Amino acid sequence: MNTTFSGQVGIVTGAASGLGAAIAAKLAGAGVKLALLDRDAQGLAEIHGKLQSDSQSYVIDITDEKQVSECIDTVVAQYQAIDILVNCAGITGQTNIKSHEVSTDDMQRVFDVNFKGSFLLSKYVLPVMLRGHYGRILHIASISGKEGNAGMLAYSASKSAVIGMAKVQGKEYAGTGITVNALAPAVIQTAMVEALPEEQVKYMTDKIPMKRCGSLEEAADMAAFIVSPQCSFTTGFTFDLSGGRATY
Repeated sequence: MNTTFSGQVGIVTGAASGLGAAIAAKLAGAGVKLALLDRDAQGLAEIHGKLQSDSQSYVIDITDEKQVSECIDTVVAQYQAIDILVNCAGITGQTNIKSHEVSTDDMQRVFDVNFKGSFLLSKYVLPVMLRGHYGRILHIASISGKEGNAGMLAYSASKSAVIGMAKVQGKEYAGTGITVNALAPAVIQTAMVEALPEEQVKYMTDKIPMKRCGSLEEAADMAAFIVSPQCSFTTGFTFDLSGGRATY
């Protein structure tokens, strides 16, 4: 794939591990100047140290609007532009439980990270992209946001909200040079998935016709295309990465 990111500046949230770290490494390898965001200071420092590109790391809570606003101001002061935003930060919350057993506090916590965090980053990045007449925003959703995973109400509902946001934002900014899309992976082999109960992972992988998890490399390759200049006529769309689970 011939993707050109010459001179571009990107933000990746959830960059300390998993899909965020993989996408950050992919973009850094393509020459993107990166701002890496996460709450995990140690993990962020480790990933930052491995990247062979111009990058800065920021330890922030993406659910805190003041922290997000100040971080975006800092990134713009450093690089004068933001061309790419990839919202990877996410949590599963409690799993393998019925809806009537879900803790209201847990539901709020999952929505705060998965939906509100992505909303806040896009809220403060979009004005910067509008000034530059260009931008690529990718919200990492989930196949559960399309189909729902039993036992994962908070996670599935929050990812449905992320998909809805991508649809709305894609339409709102379609004529500005900015695209906004979502990516809906099935089970990707990450530490977050490995921490789930075995029966929950089996429930999800049994639904995948390929009968395997996706790899971080596969996910990072698709994400890199979605935020590339070449992906210029697709917006408000949810790309599937599901091993055949989703066919719509």
